[in-house]
Amino acid sequence: MSDFQLRKVAEADFPSRFGHFRIFGFEGVRGTETEEALALRLGEITDPGKPPLVRIHSQCLTGDVLHSLRCDCRAQLELALDQIREEGRGLLIYEHQEGRGIGLLNKLRAYELQDQGLDTVEANERLGFRADLRDYALPAAILHYFGVRRVRLLSNNPEKVAALENAGIEVVERAPIIAPVVESTLEYLKTKREKLGHLF
Repeated sequence: MSDFQLRKVAEADFPSRFGHFRIFGFEGVRGTETEEALALRLGEITDPGKPPLVRIHSQCLTGDVLHSLRCDCRAQLELALDQIREEGRGLLIYEHQEGRGIGLLNKLRAYELQDQGLDTVEANERLGFRADLRDYALPAAILHYFGVRRVRLLSNNPEKVAALENAGIEVVERAPIIAPVVESTLEYLKTKREKLGHLF
């Protein structure tokens, strides 16, 4: 969108068990709303003949930090970082969009409804939200900031592909990122496939 403003607020060295990255902090401003994201960059990502691996990952405190087995978020995050490390180059964009954009406490309210038999989509809708409130304008702006115009996207979500292509970034490959299925994620993954169109 034309009124979207991106600002880099910080950049630093970032060694991790997945590799030696540069970490960047960004703010995206639209009107009165500000969204935050960070990016982990490994190696050279701007060679137009070699589109980098890119993962757009939405924050999931319960999965990423607390190892929840209600979702596959942490497993996808680690798979993406492993693939970027193996390739020696790539970009992970980590967005502050907890619970498909409804926020942490509303996600916990949705958990409570899921315990009563609703699926993840039904629970969000019962709380008065759309199934997925996320918006990928900030990741697209971050890719433009880095001069990346062609990507190999690590994602099962066709909406991410569409959002990047609408922002002028060519998705030359959608690389699936499939976490091992466990009993506690089976219905969650089925709902993602059947109601949100995720591709497995």
